Amino acid sequence: MMRAWMLPMLFVLCGSVVAAGLGFSGAPGSAAALLLLFVLLAGANSPLFFPRSIGALEAQRSSAVDGRPIVFWRPGCKYCLRLRIRLGRDARRLHWVDIWRDPAGAAAVRAANDGDETVPTVVVAGRAHVNPGPEWVRALLPRTRV
Repeated sequence: MMRAWMLPMLFVLCGSVVAAGLGFSGAPGSAAALLLLFVLLAGANSPLFFPRSIGALEAQRSSAVDGRPIVFWRPGCKYCLRLRIRLGRDARRLHWVDIWRDPAGAAAVRAANDGDETVPTVVVAGRAHVNPGPEWVRALLPRTRV
């Protein structure tokens, strides 16, 4: 759990140090703007930015029932962040599995990627696709809204 928050905490810590330096040097406006930028970066790279993660086994059961793809991801992954941002509201219609929180999810990704934990790995109908385009993933979603 702590590993997922290391990068966001590092962003906040670095932003605080730089903002404090700017604040003490007489540029409080620049310090506040820079701190806000670092806090936004921390938020975007945190688990809070992604839809609620579930376990791999639960995702596989749910996907078998509703046909929605499973996205295996991890916090701090720029490709996962790109997929999440480009999917927009449609991201909620997928099953998301954080491989740092779920050992079964990490094992599923390693099995699909020759032992590597390459994310995002999107599983559709039991077939894994590594780092697919957001448009391709969106095209796989059922037409009904969740």
